[in-house]
Amino acid sequence: MLKVNKLTSGYNGLDIIKDISLKAMRGEVLAVIGPNGCGKTTLLKALARLLKYRGEIILDNTEISSISRKDLARKTALLAQTSGIYFPYNVYDTAAMGRFPHSSSFFKNHSMEDKEILHQVLTRLGLWDDRDKLIDKLSGGQLQRVFLARAFVQDPDLILLDEPTNHLDLKHQVELLEYLSNWAKENSKIVIAVLHDLNLARCFADKAALMFNGTLVSCGSCEEILSGDMLKESFDIDIKAFMLESLEKWKTP
Repeated sequence: MLKVNKLTSGYNGLDIIKDISLKAMRGEVLAVIGPNGCGKTTLLKALARLLKYRGEIILDNTEISSISRKDLARKTALLAQTSGIYFPYNVYDTAAMGRFPHSSSFFKNHSMEDKEILHQVLTRLGLWDDRDKLIDKLSGGQLQRVFLARAFVQDPDLILLDEPTNHLDLKHQVELLEYLSNWAKENSKIVIAVLHDLNLARCFADKAALMFNGTLVSCGSCEEILSGDMLKESFDIDIKAFMLESLEKWKTP
């Protein structure tokens, strides 16, 4: 279980998120939603211990501040909104970097377990046939899937995803979120994902955390959080009414 208690964090001494408390259980997908600038990305970075924080972040009864960096990398993976290409590795080698926390040396040959995990993940994400391609030759959507593969092969207990469907077409968005949901449940993992598409959050997340102005408005089932009233106040638009109106247009022959 992940337990966050009165979490406060930010940049250069300025608090961006304040007193956030939430829980996520193993096997769950938690969607973090809210308008731009409300602190969603800051929350993920704090949970990954990339930012200094006050309060508690407890993963399986252990405060993450007491865990070594390498041990934390075995437990937690973060996919940020943008990942730069610093070296033109191929798809396979880029994904294989996710196995580093499980190795005694960066230059150690991949074990049979490493190879099996890489094959499984790259196949599930539709990348196995492109495993020898250089990543600087890929489209934005393909590159996003490669970085997702790197996070998955890390085999963390907690995976943090900041807009994971960014650059993906609808088919791959649906396939990815189905994979995330199944991966969490089948392997007893925790997924926390920032999602802007509330339809996708409703379809694939077990719980939702609604943020506004750096605070947590509410956290609970998607049915409760996405009911309409809380969304209207946070997003300054009647999202439920808009969705229903849009659905009627799809019904029109």
